[in-house]
Amino acid sequence: MPARINVPPLTRAVLGVLTVQSFLSAVIRFRQWSATSEIVIPYLTLIPQLSLVYPWTLISTTLVESNVFSFAIAGATLFYGGRYLERAWSSAEFAKFLAVVSLIPNLLTFAALVTFFTFTRNERWTLTVIAGTIPLQISFLVAFSQLVPAHTVTLFRGMVSLRVPRFPLLYVGLVTLLSLTPMVSTASFFLAIFGFISSWTYLRFFKTVFPDLDTSQSSSLRGDASETFAFAEFFPGPVKPLVAAASNQVFDVLVAMRVCAPFSQDSVSAATRGNNFIQRTVPGSARAEAERRRALALRALDQRLHAATANPASAPAHPSPPPSQPTGPTVQTQPQPNTQTAMTSQPTAMLGETNYTPDQETGDDKNAS
Repeated sequence: MPARINVPPLTRAVLGVLTVQSFLSAVIRFRQWSATSEIVIPYLTLIPQLSLVYPWTLISTTLVESNVFSFAIAGATLFYGGRYLERAWSSAEFAKFLAVVSLIPNLLTFAALVTFFTFTRNERWTLTVIAGTIPLQISFLVAFSQLVPAHTVTLFRGMVSLRVPRFPLLYVGLVTLLSLTPMVSTASFFLAIFGFISSWTYLRFFKTVFPDLDTSQSSSLRGDASETFAFAEFFPGPVKPLVAAASNQVFDVLVAMRVCAPFSQDSVSAATRGNNFIQRTVPGSARAEAERRRALALRALDQRLHAATANPASAPAHPSPPPSQPTGPTVQTQPQPNTQTAMTSQPTAMLGETNYTPDQETGDDKNAS
């Protein structure tokens, strides 16, 4: 019997929407194809100049791919990445994440293209198609950087080793290079940049954190205050101090504008304790429960090992053996000092004791005579 592939419901639905919309887009472009004009679908994809009367395109355009190659990459990304994240976060949290990283990058890209049109008066900017799963792909990389920040990916048989937080920046660089070619549109560059920033901002400051039931952690925590998920961790070591200083200044400005809130003491304490996995998973899911029990078992085992190593140190170095009873003539005991003194000194007279002294003087007198 073939193995059953288990796909969570939301991931299955998103894959279905991607397939249907991409197929519909391909059919429409094929039927309306013309060698002298470029086919656009303003009611399915987001086009700044034409899609204002179709507001749903702000969401639907994310799940439309224009060629087989990009469709295959999008399908693999949603299948593997979506299945992992939905199981780790729950369907509700994963749906919120998809909505944020789809809507915000599309809106910001729309605003950027309109801004360029305002300054240049070139309609090419407002006729640029904003579509594709690029914001989802880079957002998944950012989410993996939060969940497994210490994981290292080895490529080309060990020739290249990269930590997971390095991949979002590499992805942005790759999309930037491809946007200079006819392979992808100019909007792809903005989608990658805004997808990176919006996904990190949401996970860092706004995503609901599930509390640790074994501690007194507050149930209203949001964001991830750990140092491993700081914005500077996505950049190489030489530029980390500069990026950290700049990001701290931007954060202070956003806090002053009340766009972001500073981390609470509970969030900082949770990040310090390293309860990252418990914070980021669903307490009711089977996987989270298994991981929680495994963590508790490891903690109990660690306590027992510490107790076992501490007990020999606290015990006396040379414990005195219990007194042994004599079992026969083969047992020899060392006489005590007072016993030796009694053997070498004269015995003392005791009350009622009769002493017998041999009459040696009479015998000596007879021998003398």
